[in-house]
Amino acid sequence: MADDLTAKTCVPCRGGIPPMSETEAKVFARQTPSWELAPQAHHISRTFKFDDFKASLDFVNKVGAIAEAEGHHPDIEFGWGYAKIKTYTHKIDGLHENDFILAAKIDKIAAH
Repeated sequence: MADDLTAKTCVPCRGGIPPMSETEAKVFARQTPSWELAPQAHHISRTFKFDDFKASLDFVNKVGAIAEAEGHHPDIEFGWGYAKIKTYTHKIDGLHENDFILAAKIDKIAAH
């Protein structure tokens, strides 16, 4: 099912719409099972593990390229051996389908 999300493109969110409900978010979360759904479905996050700092940095650079291409930018924290990605749609202060599209695309690069 995540393949369905990776085939999609993020659409600009200009605000003025409500964020996903927790019920809606749980449906999308089944398509990105490695990501943790925050309480009240505010955001999703995932921590990736690596062997060293360079591998973490390389991964973060790939995530940055995807984020720029999609026009949807996650919060990224990284250091030696890890990268933590948190995504939500800032304009609506909650989740949108774009967040799950980005998560699925990040999962795809992490698998390679």
